[in-house]
Amino acid sequence: MQIIVVGCGKVGATLAEQLSNETHDITIVDTNAEKVQKLANAYDVMGVVGNGASYSTLMEAGIEVADLLIAVTGSDEQNLLCCLFAKKTGNCQTIARVRNPIYNNDIRYIKDELGLSMTINPEYTAATEIARLLRFPSAIKIDTFSRGKVELIKFKIKPEYKLHGFKIMDVRSKLKCDILVCAVERGDEVVIPDGNFTLAEEDLVSIVGTPVNSTTFFEKIGIPTNRIKDAIIVGGGKITYYLAEQLKDMRISLSIIESDKSRCEELSESFPKAIVIHGDGTDKNILLEEGLKSAEAFIALTNMDEENILLSLYAKSQTDAKLVAKINRITFDDVINKLDVGSIIYPKYITANYILRYVRGMQNSIGDNIETLYKIIDNKAEAIEFKVSGDSSLVNRTLDEMSLKSNLLIASIYRNGKVIIPSGQDFFLPEDLVVVITTNPGLKDLKDILKK
Repeated sequence: MQIIVVGCGKVGATLAEQLSNETHDITIVDTNAEKVQKLANAYDVMGVVGNGASYSTLMEAGIEVADLLIAVTGSDEQNLLCCLFAKKTGNCQTIARVRNPIYNNDIRYIKDELGLSMTINPEYTAATEIARLLRFPSAIKIDTFSRGKVELIKFKIKPEYKLHGFKIMDVRSKLKCDILVCAVERGDEVVIPDGNFTLAEEDLVSIVGTPVNSTTFFEKIGIPTNRIKDAIIVGGGKITYYLAEQLKDMRISLSIIESDKSRCEELSESFPKAIVIHGDGTDKNILLEEGLKSAEAFIALTNMDEENILLSLYAKSQTDAKLVAKINRITFDDVINKLDVGSIIYPKYITANYILRYVRGMQNSIGDNIETLYKIIDNKAEAIEFKVSGDSSLVNRTLDEMSLKSNLLIASIYRNGKVIIPSGQDFFLPEDLVVVITTNPGLKDLKDILKK
């Protein structure tokens, strides 16, 4: 596909890398010549220096033959204008990043009126992910499928849990929980396990199940499942705004520490029940005064990755609270993930996941639709949800009859409001939602699960 990415910031760079890895023809556009040149050299993409809302720039970028334009500049208004011009100049589909809360209530109207294929708000989506973690603080990461009926939950096996030495085949039978262990990280190794795989302490384990069955499983192995009652947030940016908005009805007491006085006033006005403190969130005296040692959650959302990491490390030394840190730069994500600072939120990855799902769906407009896509396990695996089409060649074939690729697992089937954790005798029907976990990149259709 011919894809134009307008904006060469962190999101633009991530998209250029991931989309070029999937063998699309990518053209990047930015007013900063140095950024364009750097990305063009790094990812073997075409570069155009100019304003993406300019007719001449779009023509130079190949808008007349483009299949998709993605606008991810730092300005919402420019992103929308780029997409509007692209629709008028070419005949491509368009995606805009729109982040400002003032547009949040009108986003559906904006999307329809401008003919956008998709809008993406990384900060809102990141806030949703954090809110999910606060409901179940023992999890490192939670992804949802099948309209929230299926969860993919990642956690670490600690000595006090009852899983060390368990074979995968025994987890469901001995604990009598209808969940599926679908991925295990052990050191640098990522495994899609079979029934004979044996779990060990310090393994990072991902399971799939309904929220109720997952809760039952965690209770049986000794993991607390109570949602948190209070949280301290350092940083008062867009993610904090969206998070506070989502936590309104969860009865979680919020303390927000922000260094900008005017921003404190805005947050205090928007969220009168929250405690908003004007101060330096990196001052440990302020943190201790605001109850860090007794807090049940600590969330570092400043604009500096280094501050968020150090804050999380300090909080870990003072409390057993649920820790969440936002990271923007992803160059050293492999190092950061080894620091054991709780849950790491990458807004740039979240954006790329949404757009990648849409791009793969564009390529496969005839077959089984991709409903949801997550890059998981430090980008080493994918969790993909397909909607089975009526004419799919896999309908009514049992899983035992299929020759599935290695390093691939059918994690769940959602049918008529019921979640099925499948065995070999289960099968697909039209309209089923099927979740696939795999380390094989680039699945675009459900039939791609089969060996060729």
